[in-house]
Amino acid sequence: MLNARMKHILRELMAMDSPITGDYLATINQVTARTTRNDVKNLNEVISEHGAKIHTIMGKGYQLEMNDDHKFRHFLKSIFNEEVSNDSLVPSLPEERTAYLIKRFLLSDCYLKLDDLADEIYVSKSTIQNDLKNVKTVLSDYDIHLESRPNHGLMVVGDELKLRFCMAEYVFDRSEEISDKLPDELFSSFHKKDMDDVVKIIVDEIKANDITLSDIAINNLLIHIVIAYKRIKDGHHVSLYHTDFEEIIKQKEFKVAERIVKKVENKLGMTFPEEEVAYVAIHLLGTKMVSVSGTGEDDQVDHLIETDTHHLVNAILEKIEDKMNLKIYPDQELLIALGLHLKPAINRYKYGMNIRNPMLEDIKRNYPMAYEAGIIAGLAIEEQTGSEINENEIGYLALHIGAAMERRRMETKPKRCLIVCASGLGSARLLYYRIKSKFEGKLEVIGTTQYYKLNQYDLSAIDFIISSVPIPEDISLPVIEVNAVLGKQDIENIELFVVEDEQSIYDYFHPELMFLKRNFSSKDDVLRFMFEHLKHQSMVNEAFLDAIYEREKVASTAYGNLVAVPHPISPQSDETFLSVCTLEKPVIWGEKPVQFVCILSVRRNSMEDLQSMYELLGKIIDSPTTVQKLINTQTYDQFIKALLQ
Repeated sequence: MLNARMKHILRELMAMDSPITGDYLATINQVTARTTRNDVKNLNEVISEHGAKIHTIMGKGYQLEMNDDHKFRHFLKSIFNEEVSNDSLVPSLPEERTAYLIKRFLLSDCYLKLDDLADEIYVSKSTIQNDLKNVKTVLSDYDIHLESRPNHGLMVVGDELKLRFCMAEYVFDRSEEISDKLPDELFSSFHKKDMDDVVKIIVDEIKANDITLSDIAINNLLIHIVIAYKRIKDGHHVSLYHTDFEEIIKQKEFKVAERIVKKVENKLGMTFPEEEVAYVAIHLLGTKMVSVSGTGEDDQVDHLIETDTHHLVNAILEKIEDKMNLKIYPDQELLIALGLHLKPAINRYKYGMNIRNPMLEDIKRNYPMAYEAGIIAGLAIEEQTGSEINENEIGYLALHIGAAMERRRMETKPKRCLIVCASGLGSARLLYYRIKSKFEGKLEVIGTTQYYKLNQYDLSAIDFIISSVPIPEDISLPVIEVNAVLGKQDIENIELFVVEDEQSIYDYFHPELMFLKRNFSSKDDVLRFMFEHLKHQSMVNEAFLDAIYEREKVASTAYGNLVAVPHPISPQSDETFLSVCTLEKPVIWGEKPVQFVCILSVRRNSMEDLQSMYELLGKIIDSPTTVQKLINTQTYDQFIKALLQ
C-alpha cells in the first residue's frame, strides 16, 4: 500500500527522464532526507512486483525504470482507482487534509465535530484547527463560511450555487475523468450506467443542434447535472436574477438545455426546476463556438468575432506587447483563437460560473511566460469589462498565447545576406560556398554580385552584406568586410552578427545580482533582502517592492519545482535584469516550497527581443535536475557552469 508521500515520489519520478536527487524529493514532501530514503525503499519494494524499479545512481539521485509497461500501467490504474472513496486514503500532507476537510464539510448535511474529524484522519485536534485556517481561506473564495454551533461543531453555509461550484472543484479529482471518480457520499444513488446515459444524452443533443463542446466542457456539464440531481433530491434549489433568466430563455441554447433536461428527467425519474434548465443552458452558451467558414483571411476575424470582442482582444494583445514584448501581435490565428474563447468566457463571468482547468498546474510549470502573459490578459479584461478573471481562466488564455509564442519561434527565419566581390567570379563562388557550409541553417546566402552592379540589386529582402571590398557608407544595410579567403576572424565577425539575438547566459546573470546559499525564514524576508540590494545598486526605486507584491496578489509567482519568479506588475526599471537568490532551506511561497528565487525586471518601454531569456527561464522552471544543481552551487562560476551544462 502506498502512502501519499510515496505516491508523490512516484509521480515525480514518472515525470522525469533524468535522475532526481533525494534532497529535491525531501523538499517536495517537506520531510527529512532520511524519511525520503525510507519512502523510496518502501516504494521500490512495492513497484518491483509490478513491472518497475527505482535505480539509485551515485551522486545523481533516483531514476525510475519500467521493465514491463503493461503490468506497471495496470498497477497505476489500480492505485489511483483506490483513491475514489474518502475512506480509502488517510490524507497525510497539509494540502491533502485541507481538501479532505472541504470535501467532508460540503458533503455533510449536519454539523461536524473537530474531535471526530481528528480521529478520522489520525491527527491531533490542534492539527485540525491549524488545517481549518486553510479550509476557511479556500471556502471564502466561494463566499462560503463555516458556521460554528456550541456542542454541535461546524457546518458550511453559503449561496446554493456557490456551494455547487465549490463541490465541482473539490469533490472531483481535477485530473481524472469524472465517470471513473465517483465519491461515495455523492453518488450512492447515481450508478455508472446512469452517468454514461447522461453523457450520451448531452453528446446526442449538442451534435443534433450544431453546438461544439470540448471534452472538458462536457465533463463540466456532466458534473453540474450530477450535483444538481443530488442537491434537488435533498431539497436545495438555485435561484437566478429575473432579468438574466429572461435573457437566457430567448437563446437557442435554452431549447437544447430543455431537451437535455427532459431526457435526463425521464432517465432518472425526477423533475428539474426551470432555473436548473437555465444553468444547463449557460453551460452550452459558455462554450459556444463558431465554425470557421471559407472566407478570405483578411475578413475572417470580422466574420467570426463580434466588434466588441475584437476590440477586447486587441486591447489584451497591446497590453501584453507593452509589458512583455513577446512580438506575437498581430498574429491572425491568435486573434481568432482568443476571440472565439473570450465570447463564451464573458458569458460565463456574467452568470458567475466557474470553469475547471485540470491542466492549470502543468501550464504554470511548463509555460511560465505564457502564463504570465495570461495574467496580463486577465488584468486587461478586468479593465475593459469589470469582470475579475480567475486562475482557471487565465490558464486557458495562456494556452492560446503559448501556441502563438511557439509559432513565432518556428517562424523565426535565418538572416539573409548578399556577397559582394571585386575580383573574378571564382573567388566570389569560393566565399559563397565557404559561408554556406559554415552557417548552414543560420544564414541564407541570397547570391553574389560585383561591387559595380550593387546599385542594380533589390536590397529590400536582405538583412546585411558580406563584402571583400570597402563599400561607401551611403548603403542602408550593415556591411561586414572580410578577406577574399575567409579567415578565422572573419568567421567570428559574421557569427557575432548572425547570432546577436541569442544573447549569452552571461548577459542575463551578473555576479553582483546573485545571492547564493542564503538563510531566510519567509518569502517576505527574501524579497525585502533582494529589494534592498537592488535599491542600493540603484537598479530600482522605492515603488519596486510594492509593484512585486501587487503582482503576487493576482496569483503566486511560485511555479512549482521549488522555483519562484517574482516581478513587478508593470515595468519599473531603466534596464532589463535578472537577480537570483538561492536558499539553504525552502520557504513557503503561496502554498508551495521555494528554494530558487529569480527576480525578473523588464525595462520600461522595452523594445528588446526577450524571447531567448524567457526560454531560458522556462527551461530552468521545467527541470528539477537543473534547479537542484543551481541550488547547490556556492559561487557565480559554479552557477554559470551548472546552467551551461
